[in-house]
Amino acid sequence: MRTALRGNADHNAILRTIGAQGLVRWTPDFSGVVPNVAERWTSNADVTEYTFYLRRGMRWSDGKPFTADDVLFSMNDLVTNPQFFRVTPSRYVINDKPIVTEKLDDYTVRFRFAGSYRRFPEELATPLGQHPTLFPKHYCGQFHPKYNAKVDDLLRDAKLADWGTLMRNKCGDIELATRWGNPEKPSLDPWLVKEPYTGSSASVLMVRNPYFWQVDPQGQQLPYIDTIQLKVISEVETIVLAAIGGQLDFQNRHIGGVQNRSVLAENAKRNGYTLLSLPELPSNAAGLYLNYSTKNAPLRELFRNKDFRIALSLAMDRKEINELVFLGQGEPWQIGPLRQNRFFNEKLAKQYTERDLSRANTLLDQLGLTARDPDGYRTYAGGKRLAINLSVNLASTQSLDIADLMRKQFKAAGVDLVIQAVERSLHYERARNNDYEAAIDGVAGGLDPTLDMRSILTIHAQESRQSLLWVRWYETNGKSGEEPLPNMKKRLELYDRWQLAKTDKEADALFREILALAAEEFDVIGTIRPGGATALRNTKLINVPDSFPSGWSFGSPGPTLPQQYFYKR
Repeated sequence: MRTALRGNADHNAILRTIGAQGLVRWTPDFSGVVPNVAERWTSNADVTEYTFYLRRGMRWSDGKPFTADDVLFSMNDLVTNPQFFRVTPSRYVINDKPIVTEKLDDYTVRFRFAGSYRRFPEELATPLGQHPTLFPKHYCGQFHPKYNAKVDDLLRDAKLADWGTLMRNKCGDIELATRWGNPEKPSLDPWLVKEPYTGSSASVLMVRNPYFWQVDPQGQQLPYIDTIQLKVISEVETIVLAAIGGQLDFQNRHIGGVQNRSVLAENAKRNGYTLLSLPELPSNAAGLYLNYSTKNAPLRELFRNKDFRIALSLAMDRKEINELVFLGQGEPWQIGPLRQNRFFNEKLAKQYTERDLSRANTLLDQLGLTARDPDGYRTYAGGKRLAINLSVNLASTQSLDIADLMRKQFKAAGVDLVIQAVERSLHYERARNNDYEAAIDGVAGGLDPTLDMRSILTIHAQESRQSLLWVRWYETNGKSGEEPLPNMKKRLELYDRWQLAKTDKEADALFREILALAAEEFDVIGTIRPGGATALRNTKLINVPDSFPSGWSFGSPGPTLPQQYFYKR
């Protein structure tokens, strides 16, 4: 099966295509969680303990048994080890205490938490919940000082300073490119790395796992397809051209721009592919994330002023953005869940979405920004221009188009939006180093608001760009990072209570409080709710659902089980 990656920082596309082999998985329609590597699980009455029963006879791709010892190695020796993870990932922490993993027998493990955790199975079903099954002890143990007294020799040979880096280089992690860079590492995935993903790769080749555990109803071992070839293509336009030319058998990423749909449709029959229209999980195609912790002191003060944020939103012409970028198929929207979701909040979705340039200018004048330079841009008291440097992922032509329109629209309000289009890797590096003033990025939580809260809570270490220093503060209980503003602190307190809720009624009430506070603070500015995503399949590729959710928390297309796709003869 042929598909494509965008450059050397698109490794999550491999994960989504191959599918996460966690203890559990989503149903193909995203309606619930079902067993996967584990054949079943139980929980105690107050959902503080979960017992998972592994499938007997399962093997890693090198033929070695997969047992409870692998789960304990992954969780106790890596995930909760501060030498490997500086901070235990939040999905494994309740009441500020990390998960406790116990072996009951070779095929039974128990996870214990310091409080109720109703959502644990759902967290395990997301792409980020694969840790318990990710690290084979018999292979990865050689890079851990607990199991190899001579690990210093390996560090010296590799010219590395610590075993954690060596472990990641050899065994990867869920969202690291190195996960797909070592063909020697055993795996539970349906396909295995043969030609790895490196900085210079022209393609990645995955071959079927001879020990993959799933079989079809007739007893035939999966996957049906022997190989997956992922072409590494630098430019999005080239991926689209490859799709149009029938050179890709399946593609769920980088072809979804509305402007591509007509030309894809025109060539579908001639070049042997079928278009799929997919419901999108995000609430917004592009949000404007102002960095509340920017090193630029004057901007930091402005960003923290709600009237300034309202002025920027009112200066936006979302109707123009919708017409020019989305061909009128989207809807002006902020960051709230979509109407069909039970958590729809009118204020969080629609406030300040109508353009009102007069009011925007009045608000900016009232902030003391009345002086302008010869080009018509507002200036601070000392005469320096009010300019916002906007980091945009170069791979996202849609974000670039939106940013360019936003730049022109903001000029009418006297605000200079300076677009900094950078490679994806630099986009993320700047975020990690707090070296950005503002960023444009997708907004999660349209159809999956309780699964991806990065836009309403500063809890995501890479994507909560309102302030990644606030994320660090939350993750470390205030030991590092920067203390959030009161509204966000309150949201984070409610989030902690929400995680511990014992009933759906209690949890839903707490989550609605979080949404109401987010609406009141208005800290992320939305643009357009997308109309839907586009994917394609080779007409001869069978068992691909006509529709499935498109988004990260689902991990599309993985839960649709690509290991069951096959070619019609």
